[in-house]
Amino acid sequence: MTGWLLRRIGQIIPTLLILSILIFGLQQLMPGDPAEILAGEERGDPTVIAQIRAELRLDRPIWEQYLAWMGNVLQGDFGFSWRIRMPVSELILQKLPVTAQLATMAFLIGVLIGVPAGILSATKRDTVADFAANGVALFGISTPNFWLGIMMILLFSVQLGWLPPSGYVPLWEDPVQSLATTIMPAFVLGTGIASVLMRHTRAAMLTALAQDYVRTARAKGLTEKVVIWKHALRNALIPVVTLGTIEFGRLLAGAVLTEQIFTIPGFGKLVVDAVFNRDYPVVQGVVLATALIFVLLSLVADILYMAINPRLRAA
Repeated sequence: MTGWLLRRIGQIIPTLLILSILIFGLQQLMPGDPAEILAGEERGDPTVIAQIRAELRLDRPIWEQYLAWMGNVLQGDFGFSWRIRMPVSELILQKLPVTAQLATMAFLIGVLIGVPAGILSATKRDTVADFAANGVALFGISTPNFWLGIMMILLFSVQLGWLPPSGYVPLWEDPVQSLATTIMPAFVLGTGIASVLMRHTRAAMLTALAQDYVRTARAKGLTEKVVIWKHALRNALIPVVTLGTIEFGRLLAGAVLTEQIFTIPGFGKLVVDAVFNRDYPVVQGVVLATALIFVLLSLVADILYMAINPRLRAA
């Protein structure tokens, strides 16, 4: 187990190196000159533009810019925001807890709704419960987040006045108000995840329930509850865990539309603003941090495989 874990960690290093090259290189293809944007009213003055490019090292070769940036990243320095005038690492530390709270709430909502609904749909196949669960899942997948978010604001904020329509309060400042400002966007994101998890859980459970070991367990006289929860579900959870880690990583990457609708100052809004302002260090830092999150979540998924299925540990 230890050797396998060390090999997996060793694979992360070249993966992140390749991703860093792609992140830095592809960003150079973006149209527009950040020096002209930062120059403001003096963008027509070539001297000012040249001075800004020299200060930001934009006049250096791309490979030299990359090596300088990567050297700083290895020391924990993601650069300095050209627009906001503060270290990118501080921006990430400010925005990550916001997105992490929203993503965790949305993921819990998705799991608590999607996985039980998928199990119920598989065990009650071709019944009213199965058709109802599939109908709700289809509605959740088909409904755009921005439309559902606007409808919830109209209902719970404008009509009923139960929840604030937008804004964000940190959890450590006022837990009740923080939950009030994030429950609607979390539900909007969670319904989409619940629908996807429901469909995959149902398919995985149907496959597991058709296996020989399930028929053997039933032939031994085990109760249906034990067969479902102890035998079928543990094997069905492996593809669901894979999907769950991907969905959670996608949430941490920033739900741009949802954050914009509810004015949540998370990763999504930060990246959008940085792209429009050609703030390269912010874009590079946030995207690299997101890539690192995805890679680590993939490692967590592999570890969960081992915990769920003991046969994988033996292999």
